[in-house]
Amino acid sequence: MSIRQGLLALLEPQPMYGAQLRAQFEARTGATWPLNIGQVYTTLGRLERDALVAADGEDDQGHPLYRITDAGRQEVSSWFATPVERSTPPRDELAIKLAIAVTLPGVDVQAIIQRQRTATVRALQDYTRLKQAGDAELAWVLVLDSLVFAAEAEVRWLDHCEAKVSRAAREQREQREHVTATPTKRRTEGAQR
Repeated sequence: MSIRQGLLALLEPQPMYGAQLRAQFEARTGATWPLNIGQVYTTLGRLERDALVAADGEDDQGHPLYRITDAGRQEVSSWFATPVERSTPPRDELAIKLAIAVTLPGVDVQAIIQRQRTATVRALQDYTRLKQAGDAELAWVLVLDSLVFAAEAEVRWLDHCEAKVSRAAREQREQREHVTATPTKRRTEGAQR
């Protein structure tokens, strides 16, 4: 998620100061992606440098207010109009963990998969409970839906991984048994002649 464009979009309705932007961002995303206040002000500084926001005085407590510029509005419109690129997949720690685990001897990949499945199902249950509470705003419900779909997909992927790992282990076992049985079979056949 682009913090830059997200904060810029939040400035569309009215000028805000950094802590307000942080609170609005977290409220609208259900604090799924918490922001560090330093990150917010660093981003605002870059947006100001790029003429996408401008300082707009201070509020009554002396906090600097930022407002979106016309160039900033164009940037937000472009962001909303452009599909999110999937050409560079995000780093997925679980995929990396499993990819490395299957290449190392002595690692119980099945146990890793089972522990992850348990954790993912637990998270899925938590997301479902939050959705059923029914008092969430639409923005948070959409984020919850995304989390539910991602968790469901992860469970399906873990099932797929488990089947592949089991199949690979079975094939390796059968291959070892075949290699071990072949010399014995040849000796037996030679003795019978």
